[in-house]
Amino acid sequence: MGDCIVIHALFQFSGSREPPGADLMTSPTTSLSPLSLRAGLFIAAGGLCVTALAVAIAGVSPFNQTFVLGALVPYLVVGSIAVAKIAAYHPYEKFGTANALTLVRLMATALLGGLAAEVTLHELRPVAWIAWSFCLMAGAAVVVDGLDGYAARRERLVSAFGGRFDMEVDALQILLLCVIVFALGKTGAWVLIGGALRYLYEIAGLCWPALRGQLFPSFRRKLISVIQGSTLAALLAPVIAPPLSSAAAAIALALLLYSFAVDVVWLAREDRRLKQVSL
Repeated sequence: MGDCIVIHALFQFSGSREPPGADLMTSPTTSLSPLSLRAGLFIAAGGLCVTALAVAIAGVSPFNQTFVLGALVPYLVVGSIAVAKIAAYHPYEKFGTANALTLVRLMATALLGGLAAEVTLHELRPVAWIAWSFCLMAGAAVVVDGLDGYAARRERLVSAFGGRFDMEVDALQILLLCVIVFALGKTGAWVLIGGALRYLYEIAGLCWPALRGQLFPSFRRKLISVIQGSTLAALLAPVIAPPLSSAAAAIALALLLYSFAVDVVWLAREDRRLKQVSL
């Protein structure tokens, strides 16, 4: 999300922490470096925190080891990829405050993974204080996400790695929030469209190269992304129930689809224009 909560802004790599043209999907082989080791220490420390928090939450709630595993699996997957890629796409010695902030969001997202596992596999419903805690945690992640881009620019540590790390955490967080609000019965299955868009876009880009073009900066895109992320976080609050929760999620998704459609049309036209110029 660069400087804001994004789903839709994830559809392009022009965020505030990623130089234009960077693409980690075609990354070269990386070897273990001092930076990778340093990043590994950060990831390991975060993993210990996630484990401790997950075990503590499971101990004071109806949740069990499913919650712990649901939290650790996404954290370890994303964290391992981050350690493998950082040396090739982060040309600095420091891990950086911005990446540390993104790591904190990954930890919060991992705990959402534990909640998603419990509410979907065991159909458990969190008690009020746990629901409020997750609501506040997700809201805090929204706020923190607005700080990483600023931190990267302030420390002059803007990198392709930082941008992609940020985007992948954003995408995972939105996907898990969509799964949770659906499993809690606050919306219909249609809410999962919002969580899947990031990944559907990546797949579509493999077949339609125009979608891999760089989008122009857009306040409209940023605003709608903030609305999407904050709405899903708010829906975790136990006081918000259907039909209000469904209406709020539907409005946020409609805005997201509208913004997505506007940019897809623009990319298609821009691709056509560039092809005509090259003739």
